[in-house]
Amino acid sequence: SLLHIGLFLISLSSCVDTKEEKLSSPLSPISLSPTDTTLVLLQDYFLETKEISKINLPNAWSFDLSKEKDSLWIYSKESYQDLFLLEIQLDRQKVDMLMRGSVKKQHRIKVQDKGYNEVLLKGEMTQWQRKEGKREGDYWVFNFILDPVLYQYLLILDGKESLDPSNTLQVSNGQAGFNSLLDLRPDDKQGSTHIYASSFVGEKLEISVQGEKLEKIYPFWENQYLAPEFGAEGDIQIRIPVETKKLKRSFLRVFARTISGFTNDMLIPLEYGVPLQYASQLQRQDKEAQIMYFTLVDRFNNGDTLNDAPVQDARLMAKANFMGGDLQGITAKIKSGYFDSLHMNCLWLSPITQNVEGAFQEYPEPKNYYTGYHGYWPISSSQVDKRFGDSKALKELVRVAHQHDINVLLDFVCNHVHEQHPLYVNNPHWATDLILSDGSKNIRIWDEQRLTTWFDTFLPTLDLENDSVLTVQVDSASYWIQEYGLDGFRHDATKHIPQKFWRALTRKLKKEVIDKEQRPLYQIGETYGSRDLIASYIGSGMLDAQFDFNLYFDIRPVFALEEVSMLKLKDALEQTFSYYGYHSSMGYISGNHDIPRFISLAGGGLSFSEDDRAAGFSREVGVGDTSGYQKLQMLHAFLQAIPGVPVVFYGDEIGLPGANDPDNRKMMQFEKLNPHQESTKQILEDLTAFRQSHLAMTYGETRIIQASDSHLVLERRYFDQIVYCVFNKSSKSASITWPVDQKVHSIEMAFNERDYSMDQGGVKLEIPAWSFEYIKCVTDE
Repeated sequence: SLLHIGLFLISLSSCVDTKEEKLSSPLSPISLSPTDTTLVLLQDYFLETKEISKINLPNAWSFDLSKEKDSLWIYSKESYQDLFLLEIQLDRQKVDMLMRGSVKKQHRIKVQDKGYNEVLLKGEMTQWQRKEGKREGDYWVFNFILDPVLYQYLLILDGKESLDPSNTLQVSNGQAGFNSLLDLRPDDKQGSTHIYASSFVGEKLEISVQGEKLEKIYPFWENQYLAPEFGAEGDIQIRIPVETKKLKRSFLRVFARTISGFTNDMLIPLEYGVPLQYASQLQRQDKEAQIMYFTLVDRFNNGDTLNDAPVQDARLMAKANFMGGDLQGITAKIKSGYFDSLHMNCLWLSPITQNVEGAFQEYPEPKNYYTGYHGYWPISSSQVDKRFGDSKALKELVRVAHQHDINVLLDFVCNHVHEQHPLYVNNPHWATDLILSDGSKNIRIWDEQRLTTWFDTFLPTLDLENDSVLTVQVDSASYWIQEYGLDGFRHDATKHIPQKFWRALTRKLKKEVIDKEQRPLYQIGETYGSRDLIASYIGSGMLDAQFDFNLYFDIRPVFALEEVSMLKLKDALEQTFSYYGYHSSMGYISGNHDIPRFISLAGGGLSFSEDDRAAGFSREVGVGDTSGYQKLQMLHAFLQAIPGVPVVFYGDEIGLPGANDPDNRKMMQFEKLNPHQESTKQILEDLTAFRQSHLAMTYGETRIIQASDSHLVLERRYFDQIVYCVFNKSSKSASITWPVDQKVHSIEMAFNERDYSMDQGGVKLEIPAWSFEYIKCVTDE
């Protein structure tokens, strides 16, 4: 046959609950282990695992199912870089799941022995924890099983950090130093084959292929495998089941591979069985279509001066004290249409639970004093902080936001509490150990003590491996969702919390809200770490997404500094796709409250090499050169151009400057904007309006068409809607030429009148320095 498409075909009517308007829930693919044994926690996928009656696997594979049917051990052979189908029979339905073979391979790093007593390695492949080398002859050897991507690392030679002397590849660490770089990317055609939806006629979706011939293709509607049909011309058709007509929203997913490796994956939203045709059909519940705005409550807008209560303490600097922002202030801005004009449909609120009174001194140098204005020092698990409003104010905010079709996410703190919180006061044994076995304090040891470290001496980390503690925190989270009708969470300090907690929380939310109320929720986590670590918290049984900080930290110098090549961004984007897929709801930030403002780095008001926290306390950090505004506009344009959830940090719509915490948390400015600020805000409004009005920008396939040191061209394509996003990061104007699809017969500039020429082979565009353009294509379809 033309393609090997699986080991069994499945009746289209056998696995669908035909109840109308049932909330859809596509199950995440199973990532097979690089070894021959993979543990699948079935409780992540099914609330009632006892209903499982039969499991079918590919030929020659075997499995063990636990007595409780909540855990499945799969023993696979030759699964490297391949796709497979898993069939699970429940009492009343059949569920099909994709299994994706690992692309990891064994790799060795060898360090020549020069009389060292000890050689250690730390890097992205070790989550920056120290790994001991083994002496083998004249070398110290480190063995890894790694993905075919880039890894930064350092050696520690007899206690002294060092670059790898045998590796000439180096990369800036963003702190005036360098790391060694291990490049395991393949040289072959992997990733060069692209699939996309070309038409929908009757009940059949047609898929076209650019590149190599496919070896396997697995289409799914929700959790049902759909057998593809193959035409004489190599086209692939998928018949949409009749059951889709009973659901307002469901999803078609497609996964494929060639002999060289995986292609892009596809995600097509359906409305009553027909692919969405208009952006107006999108809903705020469509996770991939969100545009998020992060507001730090105390620093956004003061709607009620009667609840202002700054701490009176001479040791405090004003920027570390309460400034009066509150829930009423945010509600007022929603009512005024501020977020509507920015085309935001998701609002992330910083934590609003009652925080401690008074000022507290941080443990590390320079031992500054801070208050709990930010919300991350809770002394209650259920009360709204009186300085931000009350229960009534929160309910009103959510009500008004929903009237404006805006989701509301609450920043939830479950890793730690303040020492005055009754949880800790009454149960000090519920915290992890502050003093380690060697007598040192377990404070901010982010990697080596990832699941136990304290953020400060007055912020005990809760032991969420303890079932009693876990239950209390899960119940607290569920309370906020159910009491206030919130649409989900931004989860603080995700990587410092065991996966056990996330599974328990998600399971409770599925039972009590998602399934019971048929109400979708969105959970996004915060993890600073490797892509492997970030991805380990995402899936059907845990979080929907996390913030892709790795991509941001690659984006930042690319757009801020002319000497950093755009090829770095191309590599980073390809790694993002390989880890999280081409259609995720990962968060892509313009900045946040834990890092310096992008515009100050881009304009030179702050140097990449200086202490960005100290700078904020010692001097006024501004924008610097006004080119920073243009670079910020390019950053916004890139974030709106890629799949996922773009996230605007409050103030980045106007280019609010600042160093690190708390200088990046100035009071928001709404009036007396300078022309550069007005222009930046208007450009963001134009970008978000374009994204919201073009399905290609949310559910379209993404291809990197061209990249050089100074420019990048992306293609977003949804059926016959094609948009090219062009970026020139050089300080000089450029002439950029790239090929276009043969169906394109003319183009339109989305934002500016640009000089261009077009022939049958492609487009040549003249684009100014530090600028971008979106180009809409008119096709023959």
